[in-house]
Amino acid sequence: MKQTVQELVALYQSNLFAAAFNVCKNAQDAEDIVQDTFIRYYTLNKEFDNEQHIRAWLLRVAINKAKNANHTFWRRNKLSIEDYMETLTFETPQSENLFETVMKLPEKYRIVIHLYYYEDYSVREIADILRLSESNVKVRLSRGRSLLKEALKEEWDDDK
Repeated sequence: MKQTVQELVALYQSNLFAAAFNVCKNAQDAEDIVQDTFIRYYTLNKEFDNEQHIRAWLLRVAINKAKNANHTFWRRNKLSIEDYMETLTFETPQSENLFETVMKLPEKYRIVIHLYYYEDYSVREIADILRLSESNVKVRLSRGRSLLKEALKEEWDDDK
């Protein structure tokens, strides 16, 4: 199965951007990564099993490219998380606060939490995408949740 790039852009552009930004925390890099990911798909001569396989492959490529972008010389010229937050709109102040807290997590926890809660992937699918064991994904989810709980509890206690 091979879908056209136009169809995939319409379906997954925002998801890939969110995943890439989640790793590199830079809007311009994330846009470039999404574009590079679709170019890679277009030039790839591979048949996929189904649409889920394509989506998982696209996410894996975007995440890997974002990780690679973090190691480049140009990372010094990145957009800060505060500048990016100003461009986003949230339904409630709580959802904005949650997003900010998630973005402050270490990368390995932030990625699995993003894929699990925002992209609705199962533990098994995340393990396949990130090439980790299922138990490792579960540990990262658990530790990420604990860090989130701790951070949100501190903010809640500060508001009292």
